[in-house]
Amino acid sequence: MADLDASRELPQSLQEIASCVNGYDPTSLPVAQAQEFIARLVPKVQAVEMLALRSALGRVLARDIVSTFNVPAHDNSAMDGYALRGSDLAVDADTVLMVAGSGFAGQADLVSAARGQCVHIMTGAVMPAELDTVVPQEFVSVDGNRVTIPTGIVRTGDNRRLKGEDLAQGDAALVAGRVLRPADLGMLASLGQAEVPVFRRLRVAFFSTGDELRSIGEDLPAGCVYDSNRYTLWGMLARLGVEIIDLGVVRDDPAALEATFRAAARDADAVITSGGVSVGEADHTKMVMAKLGEVLFWRIAMRPGRPMAIGRISTGKSADGHSAILFGLPGNPVAVMVTFYALVRDALLAMSGAAAQPMPLLRAASTLPMRKKPGRTEYQRGIVTRAADGAGFEVRITGAQGSGILRSMSEANGLVVLHHAQGNVAAGELVDVLPFDGLV
Repeated sequence: MADLDASRELPQSLQEIASCVNGYDPTSLPVAQAQEFIARLVPKVQAVEMLALRSALGRVLARDIVSTFNVPAHDNSAMDGYALRGSDLAVDADTVLMVAGSGFAGQADLVSAARGQCVHIMTGAVMPAELDTVVPQEFVSVDGNRVTIPTGIVRTGDNRRLKGEDLAQGDAALVAGRVLRPADLGMLASLGQAEVPVFRRLRVAFFSTGDELRSIGEDLPAGCVYDSNRYTLWGMLARLGVEIIDLGVVRDDPAALEATFRAAARDADAVITSGGVSVGEADHTKMVMAKLGEVLFWRIAMRPGRPMAIGRISTGKSADGHSAILFGLPGNPVAVMVTFYALVRDALLAMSGAAAQPMPLLRAASTLPMRKKPGRTEYQRGIVTRAADGAGFEVRITGAQGSGILRSMSEANGLVVLHHAQGNVAAGELVDVLPFDGLV
């Protein structure tokens, strides 16, 4: 896993990174500055593997794919109809042409047509020489070998696909850093690309900390709760296509925590924890984090999700120089999810080799006023619907917004993002919403 840090011989220290971030204050760090710090911290996967095309969906392209030929290779018809010369079209009267023959997709021998003639042609068939226009067959009348085209129904060049209009020879069909989607697989197939170079999967280990946590299937003594964070984290990580290593629930015991951290740092590129980083919590987690690496403990100007740990941890054996990036998230269920999407998601994509993919924001009118203090970013759980007039969207809050109320996330279909400098929101005022569709 040493390939992950191949971009620089000696990574910057956390303090060196902090010195490059304007407004850096670990006791009240704006979300934008935290994002900038993390972007400077994380390295990128370097190892590349070749995958069969059908195995590459969701993977990150490692090299540009350049087309070795034109797509399409020839001018061809976009319609079933009749191919003709645009210059044969009459201006003020119907056009009558004689059919010289037929052209079919995949046909090697092309029919030629003299002036005053046309060719009955199928969709995808190569355009015969000198013919530049196709009239759809439903717009013409046919009498034996004679075709009548109504005046004004078609113009020169209509319904013709040009050679190379999809992709010209020598052009980059897809650029490195792209997360491959279904349409991309089709594009690669159209180029005859049986295999595709992709970055290896990022390995992400995660676990929850706390004596009060129990895994599903265990007894639930008084004062204990079932661990939900590992399931939401698993779901969010699965959406990113990374290799997931679930290390379970770890008690607040220094030896157990250290052993788990060492295993995570050995096997993964990134480690995500939930719990153990808030003020007033047991110090074991923070102590072990600091023992195994270089870690900063932040209080971020956001709600929910203020406490966070960030840094690098290692196995304690530096023979291969490998270290893992640490993301220590708060323990409350909603705070875990919000912090992940605000600060961790983009970092993991960058580590995977993906080009920046900012999450799209939707503008919607708030149905009710919302109280908001400038100086922090707030993420309210909302339900977005189409406005009654159909002209836009509106959003209403799901109810109680406590960071431990997971139901508020389950009922929502988006996060209302109230930005750092933003104040109170009036009813009817437009706000930014981060839609969940395709995200969570």
